[in-house]
Amino acid sequence: MIPLKRPLSHPSFIFNKSNSKSLRSLIKNTRSTNETFSSPIPIFYFKFSDSTMPIFAANSSSFSRVNTHFPDSVNQQTLTSKAQTFPQIRTFCVKRTNPNAELSASNDIPIVSTVSGPIQTSQPIDAGSSMRKPISLWPGMYHSPVTNALWEARSSMFEKSFAEKDSQTELVAKTPSMSRTSIAYKFSSDYILREQYKNPWDEMRMGKLLEDLDALAGTISYKHCRKDDGATRPILLVTASVDKMVLKKPIRVDFDLKISGAVTWVGRSSMEIQMEVTQSTPDSPDPSDSVALVANFTFVARDSKTGKSAPLNQILPETEHEKLLWEEAEERNKMRKQKRVAEKKDVDNRDEDRLNTLLAEGRVFCDMPALADRDSILIRDTRHENSLMCQPQQRNIHGRIFGGFLMRKASELAFSNAYAFAGAAPCFMEVDHVDFFKPVDVGNFLRFKSCVLYTELENPMKPLINLEVVAHVTRPELRCSEVSNKFYFTFTVRPEAMKEGLKIRNVVPATEEEARRVLERMDAERSQ
Repeated sequence: MIPLKRPLSHPSFIFNKSNSKSLRSLIKNTRSTNETFSSPIPIFYFKFSDSTMPIFAANSSSFSRVNTHFPDSVNQQTLTSKAQTFPQIRTFCVKRTNPNAELSASNDIPIVSTVSGPIQTSQPIDAGSSMRKPISLWPGMYHSPVTNALWEARSSMFEKSFAEKDSQTELVAKTPSMSRTSIAYKFSSDYILREQYKNPWDEMRMGKLLEDLDALAGTISYKHCRKDDGATRPILLVTASVDKMVLKKPIRVDFDLKISGAVTWVGRSSMEIQMEVTQSTPDSPDPSDSVALVANFTFVARDSKTGKSAPLNQILPETEHEKLLWEEAEERNKMRKQKRVAEKKDVDNRDEDRLNTLLAEGRVFCDMPALADRDSILIRDTRHENSLMCQPQQRNIHGRIFGGFLMRKASELAFSNAYAFAGAAPCFMEVDHVDFFKPVDVGNFLRFKSCVLYTELENPMKPLINLEVVAHVTRPELRCSEVSNKFYFTFTVRPEAMKEGLKIRNVVPATEEEARRVLERMDAERSQ
């Protein structure tokens, strides 16, 4: 029996009117006997607006008469009109999950589409049928299948944290394996899931992957903060920064993908989480060659009442590999502190010759545009912007805008900017270190400003396009605007496009402020 829970009045559903009389007669005859009727004829069809998408026909031999406006009840096997209403939930999945099931430390989270196939023997966390209790912790229907599944798994932690009376839980030391969590993407067999992650060129949407990485890092951080009985102290865990991520090999959207991660280092009130994106393809069947991306997220803990820093459970690395990861994370933490100190020093002692060299061609553009180099372009002429209102559907479990959402929007704007600049579909190469300066709240007016800072044309077959995306939090009623995040992306174009005569232009600054930004990025790239 496959109940499809959606109002029959939805415009995407087409009722089979030609057989309506026979269906009404059939239903009438079954009312007095039971709640199930059988029919050999199609009852209704579900049709996507895109002509390339499939048409689903509901023609079950045992079709339940259910109220399609309500989700499954936890305590009942069938739906009733007395169930609590969640009108925003539109579930097309047949699997039922236990919303109180805790997330095991070694548990993989298979991500499935919002339209599932036949019932399987396994019991994955279903991304399309969240029971979301308590409802105040869960945003609307914006979230992707991955964030939906991760936050569903996280719900038991929050329920216990609110239920526990003793908030002064003693800190304990935990091993990295206790927080390890994985996500499995069945792209090879799940067509609907694959459609949500591919771009117009049938490649992976890297912005959605960055969004999923942030969501997974958040779930791992909460697992590390739990007690053995599953209770969580009342603290806030927020993304503080993301280290540079370099794509080691292309990620394909037609092969299964896996993301796994664990806490590798803990300070007093901060922790570092390392995650690996792995994918085995016919080109790289060797597991050692399957790592496509490594990401290091830093989370900080804040007391939920005072907002001050809160202590965290310490880490006890066991294996040699875990000890090595701890040492590497400790070194990165020291370098971050040194970088912050260096940034506070006077920056007026920069090389004036380098500034003048960068500004020379820009001055020609400004003062003698007819004589400017036709293979160059000003930074200001590569700008693109995107503005949006921060809606409740984009908030995280703390009521603020989900950090992964910001990363995805910045990534997709940078991709669009690189596409318009190069004149060919760009390929993602890396995203540099990201700092989260200011929180973004629901109702804020968010502006993303993107530009090409500079290009690297030494390799004519693999030019590099370096872009900057700055997120501004704007509050018109207060007449204020603050920088929330700065993102730096690097893209290239395919060698095939270069062979066809594509030429990437040089980018030059027109002001001293732009020239200093370019020099800062160049120096940051060389120091890594």
